[in-house]
Amino acid sequence: ASPSTILTADSYDTIVGIHVTNIHTSAINVDVYINDGANDIYLVNGAPLPLGGALQVLGTGKVVVQNGHALKVVSDTASSVDVWVSAVDDIST
Repeated sequence: ASPSTILTADSYDTIVGIHVTNIHTSAINVDVYINDGANDIYLVNGAPLPLGGALQVLGTGKVVVQNGHALKVVSDTASSVDVWVSAVDDIST
């Protein structure tokens, strides 16, 4: 499957939560990463999600992204995840 862009920063933004849920009929593996325009920085790589399972990617941490950085999610199975992101927009100019 192809990566989906979940959020593209338009300033200095803070991602405070990423919740990924397996909605497929079998186990899957997911990657969650930030592309900074040149590099993919993985938050999780190949994380296994069992049938009906969910993953809270950041736990209690936070990630600051800059203008143009993109949060991406990809599963090894197409149309198999729901993703919810909580973010604070424009924390600094």
